[in-house]
Amino acid sequence: MLRSLLAFVAAACLAACGPSGGPQPLVVLAASSLQEALEAEATAWHAQDHPRPVLSFAASSALARQVESGAPADLFLSADEKWMDAVEQAGALKPGTRGDLLSNGIVLIAPASSSAEPGLSSLSSLGGGQLAMADPDAVPAGKYGKAALEHLGLWDKLAAQVIRAENVRATLALVESGEASLGIVYTTDAAASRKVRVLARFPEDSHPPIRYPVAVLAASRNPQADGFARFLQSPRGRAVFAKFGFGAAK
Repeated sequence: MLRSLLAFVAAACLAACGPSGGPQPLVVLAASSLQEALEAEATAWHAQDHPRPVLSFAASSALARQVESGAPADLFLSADEKWMDAVEQAGALKPGTRGDLLSNGIVLIAPASSSAEPGLSSLSSLGGGQLAMADPDAVPAGKYGKAALEHLGLWDKLAAQVIRAENVRATLALVESGEASLGIVYTTDAAASRKVRVLARFPEDSHPPIRYPVAVLAASRNPQADGFARFLQSPRGRAVFAKFGFGAAK
């Protein structure tokens, strides 16, 4: 949480250093799993003669708490509807700007050099190894992963072997380094790394639907905020997300 707050402060300071009197860059708070895709979106937006947005990535839970604490940001992209619900209930969203943006899936991964067999059966043969997940008590990727394991009747058996990571990218790093034998991440995170391989995709009906909502924050005073939100939801914006493996919200 402290690292997330420090990252946000740095991002806000960068935004405040924009050209005096000119358009100021947007400050966007986004779920960690959106990293590569949103960087590409920011580049595409900048190519249309807008200041390049300042992007701050962390777990949706940490970002929601920043917003509720009055963080001076413009947009929030969450990997979980419940955290967006919490921000909305706190009165921190600009009315009429919330929309479902993307969908994703979760997969079981192992280090690229691992001899683990493909399939979810690798979870049953974990032995003394460890399973990396984003914190299942707060972080969306971990919550989806726990739901899937409960659906498969494996959570009680594996809970003691779970390494709880700060966010989904920290989970990915634990598997990449071999510190964890297996991990549960989003489909898009696995696709972003050559150091892991996908053993199996969890069935869609094993966990709640994975939807990424976007909204302009009530505290935003940047006139570009609505435009960037519309850009992300436009055919061009969705095409960029699709290149990174995200689907349209269902």
